[in-house]
Amino acid sequence: MPTVKSRREQYSEETRTALLDAATRRFAEHGFAGTSLEDVASDIRATRGAVYHHFANKTALFQAVFERLEEDAVRQIAEAADAHSDPWAAALAAQEKFLDQCCDPVYGRVVWQQAPIALGWERWNECEEKYGYGLVEELVGELMAAGGLPEMPLEAASRVLFHVLGAAGMALAAAPEADKTRVRAEYGEVIGHIVAGLRLSAEGTAQPRR
Repeated sequence: MPTVKSRREQYSEETRTALLDAATRRFAEHGFAGTSLEDVASDIRATRGAVYHHFANKTALFQAVFERLEEDAVRQIAEAADAHSDPWAAALAAQEKFLDQCCDPVYGRVVWQQAPIALGWERWNECEEKYGYGLVEELVGELMAAGGLPEMPLEAASRVLFHVLGAAGMALAAAPEADKTRVRAEYGEVIGHIVAGLRLSAEGTAQPRR
């Protein structure tokens, strides 16, 4: 049977969501160093104690913001891929959605620019692998199984493509708003050439010898 939440539980969840919304705006606009827990609490007319009720410290609050952004991004990318039955169409749709996400100023600023500062490089890398690597490996594996990519070590191939996409994410996050369309097109073109070369290699390997 569904559990009916008490009014207190509902209020607690609403407060947590409001804190995350306010913190997301603050971290995107002012960065991790330029945001205080008092700022976040003030934005929703709450007390500092209300923040500590949900988050142990500013880093914990940032991590929650980061995870929510990444979970939403991965969901959208996976949905874009799932809309296609053909592995290549699925991979291209996922790539396009990923580049779109990286052009978003909030996602780019928080995930690609502030997260390495707030979480530390090692922890940030762990989180990136947690949210992004699995989907890349899944798509690469499906392409290999369908003959769209040549047979090669799955983990090595997935990690190379994962880091290529990461380079695009970093570049798009750092690009001025006026340049994002151009930078997105350039990285999309380069990534397209890389995967097209692999596809041609697979097609050449599949041809019978004469």
